[in-house]
Amino acid sequence: MTRRYFGTDGIRGTVGEAPITADFMLKLGWAAGRVLVRENNGRRAKVLIGKDTRISGYMFESALEAGLSAAGVDVVLLGPMPTPGIAYLTRTFRADAGIVISASHNPFADNGIKFFSAEGVKLADEVELRIEDMLDAPLTTVPADRLGKAVRVDDAAGRYIEFCKSTVPDRVSLHGLRMVVDCAHGATYHIAPSVFRELGAEVTLIGANPDGFNINKEVGSTYPAALRAAVIQQGADLGVAFDGDGDRVLMIDADGREIDGDDILYLIARDRQARGELGGGVVGTLMSNFGLAMALEALDIPFRRAKVGDRYVMEMMSTEGWRLGGESSGHIVCGHVQTTGDGIVAALQVLAIMVREEKPLHRLLVSLEKAPQVLINVRLTPGADARGLMELPTLKEAVVAVEEALGDEGRVLLRPSGTEPLIRVMVEGRPHLDVDGLARRLAAEVESLLA
Repeated sequence: MTRRYFGTDGIRGTVGEAPITADFMLKLGWAAGRVLVRENNGRRAKVLIGKDTRISGYMFESALEAGLSAAGVDVVLLGPMPTPGIAYLTRTFRADAGIVISASHNPFADNGIKFFSAEGVKLADEVELRIEDMLDAPLTTVPADRLGKAVRVDDAAGRYIEFCKSTVPDRVSLHGLRMVVDCAHGATYHIAPSVFRELGAEVTLIGANPDGFNINKEVGSTYPAALRAAVIQQGADLGVAFDGDGDRVLMIDADGREIDGDDILYLIARDRQARGELGGGVVGTLMSNFGLAMALEALDIPFRRAKVGDRYVMEMMSTEGWRLGGESSGHIVCGHVQTTGDGIVAALQVLAIMVREEKPLHRLLVSLEKAPQVLINVRLTPGADARGLMELPTLKEAVVAVEEALGDEGRVLLRPSGTEPLIRVMVEGRPHLDVDGLARRLAAEVESLLA
């Protein structure tokens, strides 16, 4: 069946434009509630709702709450909470589902909805399709004595803080470590600083004053320049940056070098293998750097590539029975402790490695030699069909020409974004190849076809 609303990462778009409207969210809450009640054979269901710091989150929280209540579902309101925190609390509250109101790394004018199952993982495709089917039914309200109740949890942040700290051994102390933490004015603003400080680190904050409009604005993991400047200015040992909903992380070392998801995956995989705790291999994506694959191979660690998107990473992890996977963008799934990508948890694993080995970040990564990789995002014009564009013979010929220039020493990946109106152009190759020029050439071809 064809999806009408759910994409690879829930439902996302511009606030005020269908389907990201208050009336749709009311109906979505009701439809999800009806599906959950049916799956429970009529037993009363409970759903958690959390959000990031966008101003539109208040409106959509109220709409979802009303729809769920009308369907006879109890609601637990968590307030601002990182996406992985909602996944964790959905499990610990023994809820039937969790709802995240967030557009992740997008600007404040966008918003979206993601669902977690009772197990803290993304809803199965068939459940999402049942919710879409229910959206076509007329909205009805259960009798007054069966309406769902709503409660707000005041200690949600504290519960998640303690969980994050529990993912590293008690003996790990960050005492003496000077960090800059960039919260992207997003959902980690009141959680990440406490986690690192309570473990002993000296923390300087940026991007920790959300006002509803500044989420991801020139801060966070998608804008590392702010963190890099702060680390160098403060003379810090490292910096950590999250995206708006806290499921992505990147790091900056003391010299200002960027540590991305591939670097983080490598560090965690190598450490867990050395301690006999890896439990299989590592799942990356089509965007994962060639150097990561080679470095893991040198350690005899199996590596597989999934389609881009944390949903696909987790699906392959489940299929392989592995417990570590992630994306170069910074979605890291530490399956031994968490059920979804978690920026704070991933950062803690790296910090624990630094403490155990008594080495700075750049020294931990000396054995990982990454291939030059250039990613260019080409914004689609209004109404443009990304997949149709990619089927045009002219563009296919341009891709073949770049592939021929790379030979067997590089690769090309052209794909539409699953979360934004973009076509992503990636070219990767050995250091002597002009990957930057080839990427720009291919991006220019996409832009000309759009024009």
